[in-house]
Amino acid sequence: MRHRIYGKQLNRTSAHRTAMMRNMAAGLFEHGQIETTLPKAKAVQGFAEKLITIAKTKSLHSRRQLESKINDRNIFAWADDPQVPEERKENAIFAAPDASEIKRNRFGDLKKSPRLIEHLLQKVAPMFEGRDGGYTRIVKLDKHRLGDGSDLVLVMLVGNEDGPQIGGGVSGRRRQADKRTAFAEKLAGSMTSTATAEAPAETPEAAPDETPETPETTEEA
Repeated sequence: MRHRIYGKQLNRTSAHRTAMMRNMAAGLFEHGQIETTLPKAKAVQGFAEKLITIAKTKSLHSRRQLESKINDRNIFAWADDPQVPEERKENAIFAAPDASEIKRNRFGDLKKSPRLIEHLLQKVAPMFEGRDGGYTRIVKLDKHRLGDGSDLVLVMLVGNEDGPQIGGGVSGRRRQADKRTAFAEKLAGSMTSTATAEAPAETPEAAPDETPETPETTEEA
């Protein structure tokens, strides 16, 4: 029996599950979206949204709460990585920081960069000032994980969606709706042209006689 046990265990120990949730939430806040399996996406969705709710109250207490629930670490290590393509940096949901904000030591290890807690308070939380929950969404992808064939989904912050599957494609329902709209416009155009062709030509009205009337002369008796 699982009395008073909340959530899915995901075939992991408690410490492993906690570390996985923190890493997935950190990746979501840094990149704006992450790709994972459906069970893990449903598990991390509630955890990430609770962190955003806490971050919306900017105070010392909320900062301490966030630090107790998620590891504060350096982020945006990919901003000055030469192996990351430039188009990925330009199309990122959050703008990459300036080069002056990122420093590395002589071994190439990240020494200075924006911190996760500060990014969550200053960039992520203000996106949902007028929203009471529902900060993330899960989009199912048409691909599977190699090995076990698990369905892959995309967990992303609300407000940055683009397309039915975030790939620029068009869904079948949208194509069908577009065909119906085009057919209706074509049918309306043909009916308008037919009605115009069958309408009788209007004959111009005769101009009124504008000659002034002469007054009648009375004969004297």
